[in-house]
Amino acid sequence: MALTNFVKNIRNIMRNDAGINGDAQRIEQIAWMLFLKVYDEKENDWEFNEDDYVSFIPENCRWRNWAKDDGTGEALTADALLDFVNNTLFPTLKNLEVTPQTPMRSAIVRTTFQDANQYMKDGVLLRQVINVIDQLDLGDYEESHAFGEIYEAILKEMQSAGSAGEFYTPRALTDFMAEIIQPKVGEKMADFACGTGGFITSWLNALDKEVKTAEDKEQYAQSIFGIEKKQFPYMLCVTNMLLHDIDSPKVLHDNSLAKDVLNYTDDDKFDVVLMNPPYGGSEKNDIKKHFPSDLSSSETADLFMVLIMYRLKENGRAAVILPDGFLFGTDNAKLAIKEKLLREFNVHTIIRLPGSIFAPYTSINTNIIFFNNEKADDAPEGFSTKETWFYRLDMPEGYKHFSKTKPMRVEHCQPIRDWWTDRKEMVTTDEEGNVVDEKSRCFKVEELMAKACNFDQCKFPKADEEVLPPAELLADYHKRRESLDKQIDDTLAEIQRLLGIDINTIEP
Repeated sequence: MALTNFVKNIRNIMRNDAGINGDAQRIEQIAWMLFLKVYDEKENDWEFNEDDYVSFIPENCRWRNWAKDDGTGEALTADALLDFVNNTLFPTLKNLEVTPQTPMRSAIVRTTFQDANQYMKDGVLLRQVINVIDQLDLGDYEESHAFGEIYEAILKEMQSAGSAGEFYTPRALTDFMAEIIQPKVGEKMADFACGTGGFITSWLNALDKEVKTAEDKEQYAQSIFGIEKKQFPYMLCVTNMLLHDIDSPKVLHDNSLAKDVLNYTDDDKFDVVLMNPPYGGSEKNDIKKHFPSDLSSSETADLFMVLIMYRLKENGRAAVILPDGFLFGTDNAKLAIKEKLLREFNVHTIIRLPGSIFAPYTSINTNIIFFNNEKADDAPEGFSTKETWFYRLDMPEGYKHFSKTKPMRVEHCQPIRDWWTDRKEMVTTDEEGNVVDEKSRCFKVEELMAKACNFDQCKFPKADEEVLPPAELLADYHKRRESLDKQIDDTLAEIQRLLGIDINTIEP
C-alpha cells in the first residue's frame, strides 16, 4: 500500500465516527490495532522457526482470524464487528492468565490491553480502519522498514496529548545521546520512564553497529529495560520494540518510583541509563517515602535522578534530560541531590539546550547531564567529580526557534560533537575584563560547591524583544485573532455535531 497515505487515510475515516473525540483518542484507537497486526506478523515468524509454537492468544481473537477481509463478504463488520471487539476481544485479552512462568513475549499481550480502550461506535467505519491497517505487508522487508518511519510519525503525534513534561523527545536528540554514550555489546541500558521507547530505539540503532556475530545479536536483543507508568505510551513502546525485532521486550507497565530505592541490589543495576524523566509533575507522600528523607522531593524529575543514582552500576554511564529548575534549584532536596551527584558520581558534562526543543508544547528550557558512576582521576578528597564542563548549544543559524514544522534535526547537534572531542572554554569579556557571555566553561568541583551547587552556568543571553512597526504589529494581532476565532468556531461546530444541535434553529 502507499505508506505515505496510511495515517491520512485512517484519520479521514475516523473523523466520521462519533466515538472518536480528538487526536489523543484517534491515536490510541490506532495503537491497539497496530499492536495486534504487528504481533500477528511476529507470530508468523515464531511459527516458522519453532515446531511447537502455540499462540498465547485464543484462536478466535488472533488478528488473522477476525480482522482479515478476504473479499468474500464474510468478514465481520457493522454491529457484528462491534459486538465481537467490545464483548469478546477486549474482555478476553484483558483477562489472559499470566503467571511468573509466562514468557515475556506472551505476557505483553495482556499488559498491553489491560487499560486499553475501544472508542469507535460505527462498525462499518471500524472495518474500514482495520482493512487499511491489514494492508500493511510487514512480512516484506522494504515495506516493514518503511513502516518504521510511519510509526515514528504516529509517535510524534503523541505530543498533542502531552502533559506534565511528558513530551516526545526529538529523535535527533535521543540519537545524539545514544551515540555519545557509546553502547557496547553485552551492556544493558535502562529508561525508567520510557514513554514510546525513543531512547531504547536510539540505543538499539547505535548498538546494532557493534553487532558482529550471532552471539552479539542475542545480547543485543537482551540489552534493553524499560518501565512506563501510563498504558497508552506503554502500548506504543511494546509495538515499537516488536518492529525492531525485539521479540520479548523487557518493558514493564509499572511505576518506577513505587519501590524503596534502598532495596535495590547489584542485580537491579544497569550499565547505561538514557532518559528524559517526567518533570513538572508532583508525587504523593506514599511515593516520596520510598526515598531517603534528605533526597525526598515532590518534583518527579528530582526523584528520578535519585532513582538513577541507586540503579546505575559501578563504572556505569548516564545521560539525562532535565529542566532548568534542577540546575538552579535551591530547595533542600535539590541541593542534597546535586551534592550527592558531585560527591559520589563524576558529573563531567552539562549541555544547555535551546529553549524550544519541545515547542510548541512547552517552552521549558532543558539540559543534558552526563555523569558516570566512578571517581575521576585526581578528584579532591570526598568527591568523585573533579571538574564539570558546561556547553551551550545555540539555535542553528537561520532559526529563531524550533517548531512542529521546523523540528530539531540530527545535524543541529554537530557543534556539540565537534566541541566534545576538543574541549575549549569560550568566554567573552568586556574591556574591563568582566564576563559578558559564556558559551563553554569548565568549573572545578570546589567552585560549584562554593556556588551552592548552582549548575546554572553558561546561560543563554536574554533575547531582545522584537519591536515591530505599528502597521506590522496591528497586522500580527489581526492574524492571531483570526487564527483563534477559527479554532473556537471549529471547536463549537464539533460540540454541536456531537450534541446533534443546529444552532440556527434555536430561538434567540
